[in-house]
Amino acid sequence: MITPYKIHVSDEQLNKVLTKVKNYPFEDCYMPVDEGWEYGTNLSYLKEICDYWVNSYDWRKFEAKLNSFENYIADVDDLKIHYIIEKGSGENPKPLLLVHGWPGSVTEFMHIIEPLAHPERFGGNIEDAYTVIAPSLPGFAFSSRPKRPMGPRAMAKTLNTLMVDVLGYTKYLAQGGDWGSAICSWIAYEYPTNCKGMHFNFPTMRHYAGPQTEEEKEWDKNLVTEQIMNDGYRTQQATKPQTLSYGMTDSPVGIAAWLLDKFYHWSDVQNNDIETSHSKDDLLTNIMVYVVTNSFNSSTWIYYGRREEGGRYLITEPNKKVEVPTGCALFPAEMMSWPPRSYFERMYNITRWTKMPKGGHFAAMEVPEIWLKEIREFFKTIQL
Repeated sequence: MITPYKIHVSDEQLNKVLTKVKNYPFEDCYMPVDEGWEYGTNLSYLKEICDYWVNSYDWRKFEAKLNSFENYIADVDDLKIHYIIEKGSGENPKPLLLVHGWPGSVTEFMHIIEPLAHPERFGGNIEDAYTVIAPSLPGFAFSSRPKRPMGPRAMAKTLNTLMVDVLGYTKYLAQGGDWGSAICSWIAYEYPTNCKGMHFNFPTMRHYAGPQTEEEKEWDKNLVTEQIMNDGYRTQQATKPQTLSYGMTDSPVGIAAWLLDKFYHWSDVQNNDIETSHSKDDLLTNIMVYVVTNSFNSSTWIYYGRREEGGRYLITEPNKKVEVPTGCALFPAEMMSWPPRSYFERMYNITRWTKMPKGGHFAAMEVPEIWLKEIREFFKTIQL
């Protein structure tokens, strides 16, 4: 069953959130004297954005923006999956599944859905239009939570069912960053008769055989060192997500701090200023989605689910790979270094490998024009 959906947060709930933010005991918080972001979310900035949150941020404006697209809830595999769909202009727009990750949400796509669906409104050609489908992952935001953790492989099955059995798109394209990269990889690997082309901008998946060339081995060695300071949140969420959730459920400021740390360190930030990559409004809209849907807890379950599924390994058998055309966008401030192309070519049928001029992990949100150009150029080469 498919039901139209309108995002609406009651005034009572909004006031409750803002009261908690306003009354947060910042006077009891402190940092080492050298401050910065090296220890985690910067206290001065957290105070600044919380002041903006209480006195200037307008949730209703961004709620209306999200509702300007068609929103639905569909019954899929015993879950209620929320999705935005924007039907493209022209006679034959290609269906394009956009898959977000953590700590993101469908709000990452607010600024690129309309240009993808209606390029003629932005100086482009109507022939380049896509019908955009952007779901909230199970356990995230407006989708229901599973009974227990789901990993990206299980979510791939759910989203393919949404596209094929619920929406009727027997052939479609898929794009993802962060967890979306993993989910789209599994979709392309397991459902190639449906997913005819896949693009991603995060190098999350691994081959069971490991690095082979000297260049690949050097990348693998450096990656271990590089990720030491990134492993804390990942280990917590993959092993004891429930314990973390108790500290977050009643604290909008706690959730904000946990998410802002990632948006700062994973973005192409200049001069230690997070707002060279993201506006306060965009940051807070994404944070609010986690807060008002009470989904911080279940959103972290995907890390536990991946561990149960076997970790990052996509290819576990000789002579197997993703056969559908695959595009890769390498943004320079990505939080995880890309392997040499030779490594991924053993996993994917790579037909586009682009080193991007700027941007980071949240590319569609951070550098939308650059992201849009890359997506259009890759997918226009694929026929459905």
